[in-house]
Amino acid sequence: MKLLKIAVLVIGLIVGNTPVWAKDKFPQAFKEFVLRDTTGKQHLLSQYKGKWVFVNYWATWCPPCLEEVPDLVALYDSRKKTDVVVIGVVFDFDSEKEVFEYVDDMLMSYPIVLGDDQVKSQIGSADALPTTFVYNPRGELVKIKRGLVTKQYLEGLMK
Repeated sequence: MKLLKIAVLVIGLIVGNTPVWAKDKFPQAFKEFVLRDTTGKQHLLSQYKGKWVFVNYWATWCPPCLEEVPDLVALYDSRKKTDVVVIGVVFDFDSEKEVFEYVDDMLMSYPIVLGDDQVKSQIGSADALPTTFVYNPRGELVKIKRGLVTKQYLEGLMK
């Protein structure tokens, strides 16, 4: 029976439907989040219905985070008007000035949120940085990817 549940979960994730009993695997599935970025703009998951939403946790001291930024920027810039939203959430930083300089140096064009416990309570916590939370166009959390992501990887998830 356990093997059957795992198979149904995997198949459900592949087609984008998380079974009701599996929602605890993704505790934030179907739950609204409200994040305020560094410009003061609020981002609600529900306002992005019809788009893929990638919430990317990162830190300024994290080499894989640095490596994935150009791909996240390229994906966001090429598809932000059609079907993609990227929201960067920075954690473990010394100052806002440090974050702003990093964002400027890396030409990060997508919204940046200063991470805190309130963000973690809405999205989830991460054992590793970077971690990307992937929401499908119906607003369902379908993947939590720990480690580096690429534009190609994310586009593959969207197929």
